[in-house]
Amino acid sequence: MRLSQLRPGEKVIVTKILGHGAFRKRVMEMGFVRGREVTMVLNAPLQDPIKFKLMDYEVSLRKSEANLIEVEPIEYWESHPDTHPRPGTGEHDAPAATDDNDVFRKDKIINVALIGNPNCGKTSLFNIASGAHEHVGNYAGVTVGAKAGSLKYKGYKINIVDLPGTYSLSAYSPEELYVMRYLNQETPDVIVNVVVASNLERNLYLTTELIDMNRSMVIDLNMYDELERSKARLEYEQLGKLLGVPVVPTKASTGWGVDRLLDTIIDVYEMRHSDVRHIHVKMRPTIEQGVNAVKDLIKDDPSISENFSPRYLAIKLLEGDTEAKDLIRHSDSREKIEKCRDAEAARIERDLNEDVQSAIAADKYGFIQGALAETMEGDTLKEEKTTRIIDAIVTNKVFGFPIFFIVMFLMFWATFRIGSYPMEWIESLVGWISGLIGEHMADGPLKDLITDGIIGGVGGVIVFLPNILILYFFISFMEDTGYMARVAFIMDKLMHKMGLHGKSFIPLVMGFGCNVPAIMSTRIIESKSSRLITILINPFISCSARIPIYVLLIGCFFPNYGGLVFFLLYFTGIVIAVLMAKLLRKFWFKADETPFVMELPPYRMPTGKAIMRGMWSKAQQYLAKMGGIILVASIIIWALSYFPRYEASDVPESFTAAALADTPEEIKTELGEEKLDELVLNSYQQEHSFLGHIGKAVEPVVRPMDFGWKTTVSLLAGAAAKEVVVSTLGVLYVGEDDADLISERITTPSPLTGQTPFTQPKALAFMVFVLLYFPCIATLAAIARETENWRYALFSALYNTALAWVLSFIVYRIALLF
Repeated sequence: MRLSQLRPGEKVIVTKILGHGAFRKRVMEMGFVRGREVTMVLNAPLQDPIKFKLMDYEVSLRKSEANLIEVEPIEYWESHPDTHPRPGTGEHDAPAATDDNDVFRKDKIINVALIGNPNCGKTSLFNIASGAHEHVGNYAGVTVGAKAGSLKYKGYKINIVDLPGTYSLSAYSPEELYVMRYLNQETPDVIVNVVVASNLERNLYLTTELIDMNRSMVIDLNMYDELERSKARLEYEQLGKLLGVPVVPTKASTGWGVDRLLDTIIDVYEMRHSDVRHIHVKMRPTIEQGVNAVKDLIKDDPSISENFSPRYLAIKLLEGDTEAKDLIRHSDSREKIEKCRDAEAARIERDLNEDVQSAIAADKYGFIQGALAETMEGDTLKEEKTTRIIDAIVTNKVFGFPIFFIVMFLMFWATFRIGSYPMEWIESLVGWISGLIGEHMADGPLKDLITDGIIGGVGGVIVFLPNILILYFFISFMEDTGYMARVAFIMDKLMHKMGLHGKSFIPLVMGFGCNVPAIMSTRIIESKSSRLITILINPFISCSARIPIYVLLIGCFFPNYGGLVFFLLYFTGIVIAVLMAKLLRKFWFKADETPFVMELPPYRMPTGKAIMRGMWSKAQQYLAKMGGIILVASIIIWALSYFPRYEASDVPESFTAAALADTPEEIKTELGEEKLDELVLNSYQQEHSFLGHIGKAVEPVVRPMDFGWKTTVSLLAGAAAKEVVVSTLGVLYVGEDDADLISERITTPSPLTGQTPFTQPKALAFMVFVLLYFPCIATLAAIARETENWRYALFSALYNTALAWVLSFIVYRIALLF
């Protein structure tokens, strides 16, 4: 609770001081420190300010100020003894008390924010510290939003937030704006600034901005093993003393040093670390004069200075940062501050003959170079020999593209061919379970639900889990090694001709896994128009949810050319995405020239643990989808196809005559009258079920491709999730023959008509339709969320489906010729 919520006479204990800078310093000087008892005395006549009593004297705070002080009722404090005594009690530390209910007092809860450059290992640190399983990749922009986790350590509960990678605290890209706003609006107790040990000069620029903010901070010297392998030597403890921030070396990929980092976080939180002191990143006198002039005006306005470091805000205002301008928008001193800022910025530019941003950046890098000159020997920035050799091949103008296409083809071949073996094992297991239940359960709706609805639907999709895991293995490997960043590099010129940015290629490749995180990852693209185009073309990239459909139909109708058909489907999606990007840029979005600035990280061999963790995470997501949306959809599809129930007497003679019109006499004789009546009843049941009526109503739309009503229904069901297409086919085609597997159901001719549900041309047209049509609901929601406009999601649904219909029709008609 907050101090502002107290009633007169209520006693509490202070647990945490929020806010920043001047406010925090002032209230702590007045005695509002953790563990201090405070009594609320009374409200002013207008309910603001509020009078409190502490240490035998009274003090008043505005309600807004009191709202920045967290407290606990004194009864709760006394019932949960702490290892740290209240100030002034003279008690010695006692052993940490354990609580069977895992209840932590608020002064024992530490909120930590992980901040660092893209690709510095924040997410690896987050995973190993919190036990989470977030995605890790060796390229910029993997973390597309704040990830939260927690751990219990030495009597503390440490809440960790993994923020997106950022090179600075500027409102340049959506990721940087997100981090800047998080730090301005939230109050993490400790910031962990993750830096790459082998690239300190660039990484420490962000550190200087965090120092300007005057926050409690620890520097995590990550990937320390890379520094150890180089000829450089760093006196990191001395660097920490110079910066006024403790520096802790870690190897987040293995967990080495993480315990020491957690110990340091606790020490900084408890304000007992000897290295902690506030310093100013000094710049040239001309710049310092301007900073001080703006800073003094900000300090005079409590509404600003209580929440933000005046020096930090002054520097940002001089740099012309839009977010900083917005922070002073409602200040009474706004005009005075802006006038001073403009005058000082003009003076600095006149005196130094360069713009303010460049001058400040140059001075900060000068500060960094000076600090490293005193603490580091040797050079860590020389390009590694291995990276140089690999880049000479994979980014070569002759070999770069062929290698990329070979890697893509190998990925699709392995997904289809290697994945077919474990798929057959799972398929046999599903068939055995279905047969076992069929033999031992009494006939009735429950048995039909389990065998036809649940096993026929969910079981028909779960067999494709190995294929999806293989695909994710390849994508994760490319990301973790650093090859994905090279793909963006070699594709930039081609993407630029499309009116996009080289970075757009990374979300497109990520779309092979899932379109939702791929769309979210477009935040790494600074240009708004390029970001919107990338979002709108991403659904054309074939996600892993479509794999069950491809594997099923390719295995049935193109078994000898599986890898090639697989590759061509994916390639078709990419070509369509390219063409649509070109059209969108030409007719909808204005052209923009966004410079290609992207880090090319050194190649790193991912650990087997990281790869397996990523694959297991995807397996969990897939299995959760099996037990969630696909299970529910399968049951709904089964119920709609099962009801209403009909008896043999309900079947009109005209229907029976039409159904048997194309049945050869020898088949009639072979099946017998009883079996024929059963087949006719089953056909009538499905066609006149609720689902049959829905399918019949929509069937005319896709009749040019000769898709039947069952095929049409499966496409409609795929709006929820593309895997549901296969489960729907499994539900609908069960019972038309004695086959146990979907592949047999869709390739076995109907005893009544002699026709198979699919042919090669139909299968090809169907896969093209599935490749391009209506994105799933989750993807549409991601489009709406990232564009902040539902009209883009609606546009995507309509134009994707229209394009799918046209191309599917063309493919079908061409296929019929062959």
